[in-house]
Amino acid sequence: VDEYDSYFSYLPLAHIFDQVIGNYCISKGASIGFWQGDIRYLMEDVQVMKPTIFCGVPRVYDRIYTGINQKIQSGGLIAKHLFQYAYNYKLGNLMNGFKQHEASPFFDKIVFSKIKEGLGGRIRLMLSGAAPLPRHIEEFMRVTSCSVLAQGYGLTESCSGCFTSIANVISMIGTVGPPVTAVEARLESVPEMGYDALSSAPRGEICLRGHTLFSGYYKRPDLTKEVFSDGWFHTGDIGEWQPDGTMKIIDRKKNIFKLSQGEYVAVEVLESAYAQSQLVASVWVYGNSFESFLVAVVVPEKQAIEDWAALNSKSGDYAELCSDPKARRYIQDELNQTGKKLGLRGFEMLRAVHLEPVPFSIDKDLITPTFKLKRPQLLKYYKVRENKLDHARFS
Repeated sequence: VDEYDSYFSYLPLAHIFDQVIGNYCISKGASIGFWQGDIRYLMEDVQVMKPTIFCGVPRVYDRIYTGINQKIQSGGLIAKHLFQYAYNYKLGNLMNGFKQHEASPFFDKIVFSKIKEGLGGRIRLMLSGAAPLPRHIEEFMRVTSCSVLAQGYGLTESCSGCFTSIANVISMIGTVGPPVTAVEARLESVPEMGYDALSSAPRGEICLRGHTLFSGYYKRPDLTKEVFSDGWFHTGDIGEWQPDGTMKIIDRKKNIFKLSQGEYVAVEVLESAYAQSQLVASVWVYGNSFESFLVAVVVPEKQAIEDWAALNSKSGDYAELCSDPKARRYIQDELNQTGKKLGLRGFEMLRAVHLEPVPFSIDKDLITPTFKLKRPQLLKYYKVRENKLDHARFS
């Protein structure tokens, strides 16, 4: 990073991710541009500013991925075949060790340049953090953006990044890379979830130690005591060491619950799986220890539900279609089919869904500024709408 770079800032300034990147850019003399504050015009802001550095959370990259795919699918047959050929050719070269700018200059110019232009035309470095980036989205962005992409992991308590993948090392795709030099990292077994830190594929809670970690929560010695043990900070995130020394984030210890039959459910894993369906804009999965099944609130993609209505001779606006029982059944069946393809087990399938036409928003206090779900608030919000769910009880 140098004085010729520009960083596009849209993440909350109170969030450690944006603070660290912003301060680093200032230290290097790079310029910073700020968005106008409306998520609907985020990509318009990017095109106006034309940044060289873009930081995003998985939800933002997912929306970019979905938008690009929709345009590709709506194109002609020849264009789709050309894109797929170029994609496979460049991916093969990346897998064989070519760097981003070496993998396919020809196809970068005639196929992928339009995607780069959609990101402002000058992007050379993309960073992802705050939550695990799905492998298929990371691969897609690495191939099509004409930019290197690095995924990292960190917390406010660790002063942001404590793991980061290395640009142009394609083998690190799907991981957050190795630990940075300022911290030590280890895994601790979580027997109740079936994670063994000493197995051949070490899995467990990520624990950190180092000088860059915080000393404790302000005026909350009780919380500080909960997360520290023998000098190690317990993050609450579940990771898996890879053979090359990188870390893969696979679960969240705090977002685990047990169904009435005794099965443990890792709800973020399920939401990540169901979100791979092109029918879904957002999904929140819920269950508890008093029931043997799961339900979900789904914000469907507007175009997908309208396409279904056209094929099934259904009339009405988007909100009316979301209340159609047949539309709910269609979305539920498609999500469960997606789950089966991704290897989800029977108890992880959805018993019922409610289609929500209004996206989860910060204004309603249903998501964080980095687009993570606020589960207690979602439960409270939809509990009073219990009658909108078929055969499901939010209790």
